[in-house]
Amino acid sequence: MAARSKSHVISLTRVYDAPLKAVWEAWTIPEEVAQWWGPRGFTLTTHSHDLRTGGHWHYTMHGPDGTDYENTTQYLEVVPGQRMIYDHGGHKDRPPLFRVTALFTERNGRTQLDMSMAFATPEIAEETRGFIRKAGGEGTWDRLAEYLGKHIAGKEQFFIARAFDAAIETVYDMWTDPAHLAQWMPPTGATMRFLRQEPKVGGTSFYAMTFANGPTIHGRVKYLTLERPDRIVYAQQFCDENEQVIRAPFFKNWPETMLTSIELAAEAPDRTRVTVRWEPQGATEADIAEFVRQRSGMTGGWTGSFDKLEALLGGSAA
Repeated sequence: MAARSKSHVISLTRVYDAPLKAVWEAWTIPEEVAQWWGPRGFTLTTHSHDLRTGGHWHYTMHGPDGTDYENTTQYLEVVPGQRMIYDHGGHKDRPPLFRVTALFTERNGRTQLDMSMAFATPEIAEETRGFIRKAGGEGTWDRLAEYLGKHIAGKEQFFIARAFDAAIETVYDMWTDPAHLAQWMPPTGATMRFLRQEPKVGGTSFYAMTFANGPTIHGRVKYLTLERPDRIVYAQQFCDENEQVIRAPFFKNWPETMLTSIELAAEAPDRTRVTVRWEPQGATEADIAEFVRQRSGMTGGWTGSFDKLEALLGGSAA
């Protein structure tokens, strides 16, 4: 695959299971923005908010380590329900870091967000891309999806998304071929082997996952939907070595069954966006509370797996 030329622009696309009005309000009403803005573990205080062309948004992000990050966003263009263009990262005598263009489009009851961040040079863009990933900044858009799910449907969910430099058919195979899946899905330092492989609708696969200097745990996957090349849905449970369903071995409370939905979308012939949604099934209040508490850990685990998938695909991701 030919290497992509470096760009001074970082782009992302997300599709949310919510009408455009709900997504726009989540972006523009300070009380709603405070529920999701920033990487996981961050909180937000808005000091003033004037959403209009020529207006500004003055806020402070509070990091989990107690560090405060004061920002003043300058709105260059605001078209309600359609787009906003603003300079981000500046405050008082500190110049903005980059310019954001956010476009909102309703598609059959869902909302597509197309966002670009323009930097002064490709080198600054590349450096910032690494910083955003290390800081978990991409989790901001996952938190928005989770907020919308809770706000609209009353469901606690977990989301994570990434785009890979590979064709959609190739990425689909990496998810559905057990030989490929075992190479990248396990957490860093763990290995995975399938004891039974039935990647078909209604089929079940049984696997063993062994951690470095640690235990071996077993799990079962039941495939519910396989729509090549853009949708995969399966239910996942922990089991003992005899394939009897058990509670998770690492938490006192954890949902017995997790519904995993994977949506793949071709952003270009050689670029695929993957969105993963986890949703507890038949869980108790205590199970769901633990699920919510562990979202940061889930982000770290999936990020490690995605890094390995990226390496197998032989490209970079964003």
